[in-house]
Amino acid sequence: MSPAEAVRALRAAGCVFAEEEAQLITSAAATAGELAGLVARRAAGEPLEHVLGWAEFCGTRMVVDPGVFVPRRRSEFLMWQAAARARQVAAAEPDRPVLVVDLCCGSGALGAALARVVDRAELHAADIDPAAVACARRNVAAAGGQVYQGDLFDALPAPLRGRVDILLANVPYVPTGDVGLLPAEARLHEARVALDGGADGLDMLRRVAAGATSWLAPGGHLLSETSGRQAAAAAEVVSGPGLTAQTIVSAEWNSAVVVGTRPAPGGTA
Repeated sequence: MSPAEAVRALRAAGCVFAEEEAQLITSAAATAGELAGLVARRAAGEPLEHVLGWAEFCGTRMVVDPGVFVPRRRSEFLMWQAAARARQVAAAEPDRPVLVVDLCCGSGALGAALARVVDRAELHAADIDPAAVACARRNVAAAGGQVYQGDLFDALPAPLRGRVDILLANVPYVPTGDVGLLPAEARLHEARVALDGGADGLDMLRRVAAGATSWLAPGGHLLSETSGRQAAAAAEVVSGPGLTAQTIVSAEWNSAVVVGTRPAPGGTA
């Protein structure tokens, strides 16, 4: 298959950006036969990131294996909100690492990106999905971190309890009844566990918030992405276990982030 044939095949399959995608796929293929195979996968509806084996996130190419949740550009807003708070910790306590945990890490892109922009970040990540863990280990290892497999906090080493400065938790938040409305690329090619947030989309956030108080350091922050229509309810969920909740909405990124802060000694957040 030639590059021109790749463009025609992708255009016929309904790819809106056929020329751009063909260029990327062509650069990833070593032979004409491999190009034909990659184009066939994309034409069949597989996400471009899975076909390429990577996604650009915060200016870095992150490994993304088939079946693993593809990091969304809107989640860069979550990363930069976490980075701002991590830098505050680094400035206030320059003699120790900033302890970062990325729960429900998927490919590990969030934690890996954060570790790249924050000096002295000590990164730990976890996911319940074995495919995600295998993928994350490559991204997180490149950023000097560790990845564990297990159910939320159960996966983490016990010595981290009560010491976490930044707890990233890009939990699934699509209500179960809406999963069927997602684009086919997500619905058919990403793990259901990475998408389905339960009846109201907040089940996983409830579990994370409930455990966060015992894992966060005093003054530590839990940050999670949510949808704009769920933001108020998500803030209530986060404040329930005793965290001080804040919601930050960005029209530019089409994203909402809820931040829960464990009160520091003396009662201040």
